[in-house]
Amino acid sequence: MKKAVPLAKARETALYGSKAVGLGDAARQGLPVPPGVALSGDIVEAVASGDQKAIDKVANAIAGLPGPYAVRSSAVDEDGAAASFAGQHLTVLNVQSASGVPSAVREVWWSANSDSAITYRQRVGLFTRPSVGVVIQTLLNPAAAGVMFTENPVTGADERLIEAAWGLGEAVVAGLVIPDHFRIDRSGQVLERTAGRKKIAIRSLPAGGTVEQTLPPEQVEQLCLDDGQLAALAQLATRCEQVYGRGRDVEWAFQGDTLYLLQCRAVTTGQSAKDKASAPRHDPAEALQRVQLFAELGRKEVDQIAKLLKDRHFAKGETVIMEGSGGAAFFLIEAGEAVVTIKGVEQATLRQGDYFGELALIDGGPRSATVTAATDLECYGLTFWEFRPLVEGNGAIGWKLLEALAKWVRALQHNSGA
Repeated sequence: MKKAVPLAKARETALYGSKAVGLGDAARQGLPVPPGVALSGDIVEAVASGDQKAIDKVANAIAGLPGPYAVRSSAVDEDGAAASFAGQHLTVLNVQSASGVPSAVREVWWSANSDSAITYRQRVGLFTRPSVGVVIQTLLNPAAAGVMFTENPVTGADERLIEAAWGLGEAVVAGLVIPDHFRIDRSGQVLERTAGRKKIAIRSLPAGGTVEQTLPPEQVEQLCLDDGQLAALAQLATRCEQVYGRGRDVEWAFQGDTLYLLQCRAVTTGQSAKDKASAPRHDPAEALQRVQLFAELGRKEVDQIAKLLKDRHFAKGETVIMEGSGGAAFFLIEAGEAVVTIKGVEQATLRQGDYFGELALIDGGPRSATVTAATDLECYGLTFWEFRPLVEGNGAIGWKLLEALAKWVRALQHNSGA
């Protein structure tokens, strides 16, 4: 059921994910949430696949939403009681135009299927296909932002703990600064003010994306919140607990004199995309026929696999897969070059038509090498989650894969002299 709805109408976690539903609850309760739209997991996957009807539906949903945009993940199972996907799933900030939103949505979808996210899922016992909802909101241009815990997560004390920095809150969430630290009791009395060292602030760029701006020396250790702002945060903490219960992890931002709620979730035990996507230039089915795993498949069967492929873009220098990490995706290079290393030693350079990671489609096992983008890299990607149902539902494909694997093993035995 492909849905794109205003945040206030996002009620089903199984469709939209916990972040979207939490913001929907906040909007319905009158909490100060920036305007936004929630996308269900299936429409996100359709957009990532290039489905024009899904892309048009999203465009219609955000037509009345002022830009620029923040595009955030809202995976169905993220931030549960025993897991937190903070740092695993992508947030794309400062998407300048509606035309750039589909590319940002695709990057968020891929972040949930990245090696780091898969490794984390394996570690916390969630090795299942992720359903990734997305939240699209008007991006704020805050003077200060950060996080607030309505109970101290370190000591368990019954007090508000606030960490704050200049600019966008990602500087705090990503650990790029030592934030200002505040403690407030439930009556609103400030118990502690400790200045951090905020050498940079994340700011929006006029052309899109963000930049780490170096701050003047006088701002580095200057407190970024005054008494009035701390009082407003204390009131927001009380209101969030009235709506959701105690023990909340709140992301917030001040734009001018207005305090906004960006996210409110239970305290958990865990914690740049381009606007313009390059159009495919080659037939991926033809390239798939050169992949050893698919060598026994006919064109009709290869076409079925090709329909599952999704575009994936990596910037120069970006790690595509990491040796030893869990894997669940196969990649076929469309354009650019990548370098393969094992234990830090360069093994090969991959170019258009080359591929890697195919065994992850079978066993989801650890990567045997690291692949790094030597240039900007465009790939087609296929995940274990999409490939397995195709094989399970098609015995002919499954049998031919077994034949290919058998030939592969025999060739290895022959080369080893066995």
